Amino acid sequence: MTLRVLAVDDSRTMRNLLSAALAQAGFDVHLAEDGADGLQRLADTAPDVVITDINMPRLDGFGFIEAIRMSGDNRNVPILVLTTESAPELKARARTAGATGWIVKPFDETKLVAAIERVAIPRGAT
Repeated sequence: MTLRVLAVDDSRTMRNLLSAALAQAGFDVHLAEDGADGLQRLADTAPDVVITDINMPRLDGFGFIEAIRMSGDNRNVPILVLTTESAPELKARARTAGATGWIVKPFDETKLVAAIERVAIPRGAT
């Protein structure tokens, strides 16, 4: 079964890099431009894993994660934070919000794919 990934990042370049890397790894990739866009796409996508940046307009990654954790259908979906930030207090805030893991940009494609496969809960497995 193909894993479905929703990747949320305000950088078009980063979305393109994620899309290429994840599609090459065999994932069904869906993209969103920021947290607000991500929430709109969440219901239609029903992802197995969400990847999100932290610093985004309209709704940042922390607010996006919190909104997912408060939602019904997707509240248990694993969420990986992919950001240039590495401060321990930001990692702690993301964990408190409900993030599953943290990856610092620039990302290593092999490690990102491995992280997704490690945390993913395929649809219907819960």
